[in-house]
Amino acid sequence: MTAPFVLPSVDDLHDAALAARLQHVIDYKTKPLGSLGALERLALRLGVIQGTETPALHAPQMLVCAGDHGLAARGVSAFPSDVTWQMVENFLVGGAAVSVLARQHGLGLTVVDCGVAKPIAARDAAPGQPQLLLRKVALGTQDASVGPAMTAAQCGEALAHGAEVVRGLPGNALLLGEMGIGNTSVASLLLARLAGLPLAEVTGAGTGLDAAGIGRKRAVLQQALDANADATSPLDALAALGGFEVATLVGAVLQAAAERRVIVVDGFITSAAVLVASRLQPHVLQRCVFAHRSGERGHSLMLAQMQAEPLLDLGLRLGEGSGAALAWPLLQSACVVLGEMASFESAGVATQTA
Repeated sequence: MTAPFVLPSVDDLHDAALAARLQHVIDYKTKPLGSLGALERLALRLGVIQGTETPALHAPQMLVCAGDHGLAARGVSAFPSDVTWQMVENFLVGGAAVSVLARQHGLGLTVVDCGVAKPIAARDAAPGQPQLLLRKVALGTQDASVGPAMTAAQCGEALAHGAEVVRGLPGNALLLGEMGIGNTSVASLLLARLAGLPLAEVTGAGTGLDAAGIGRKRAVLQQALDANADATSPLDALAALGGFEVATLVGAVLQAAAERRVIVVDGFITSAAVLVASRLQPHVLQRCVFAHRSGERGHSLMLAQMQAEPLLDLGLRLGEGSGAALAWPLLQSACVVLGEMASFESAGVATQTA
């Protein structure tokens, strides 16, 4: 049985001396000053997260959390809820985008049933294949447009599951992914509530709604905000408006941050989980690398809330962790540039003149 959730302590990583040493190492590689652009800033961030001038990444883990939403019955998505369990099965047999990309980049893939509306059968994973963890809180959340999506106890259970799952994973890097028909609505609701932004600015097409569908979606989401008007603190908002998979991700992010893992954030929904986690423990953001800017309306505003600089901007809006997987080689490159690229002194190359 999973222990009750206790908010982990997430310390401030600020170390001016280490940051200065890292910047000196980066500046004196055999290149014009700043010429590797964002890769240099990424190398600096990885060094600070790991507390070393020679950061290294090992046994990276892709965590895909899945759950269903009562809101989906209100037509907030272009796809039916059955797609959630069908995609979980697709992840496990290796046919989804995140499955393919995880194989390509050597990422361990763990899929967690946090609250899928259909029972999913337990199974053993072959070595090197995706593993399934059953941490189902309930068969989907309640309809947030008429009241809280979760009870406080259910939210706490999902948070505890996320922390427990991370404690059991190897490696020093966690890549975030999700699956749940209707969960772009959850991300929009959490952003609107926690940042005080209008729904019209943070609500988009999700899986492919047309203009009329987006209008209907906004109306339903406004009902959800109105029905849960008193849920203003981060945890209250998460319970009232969120999903089991989002709450599980919040717990996972907090645990990974406490363990000083590198956290690679995917798109709109995983960013919503990080937003909630950062409102609970602000220093979470020091451990995060934001993979990309999603094509989903509202993601740029969410990134701005966290002062995040995404690595990629490819118009992605698939989710699953696909953007995090695509960005992963950049983290590897940042580490090898920092660790293996020659300095002007070691290579006997003259530095630029003033």
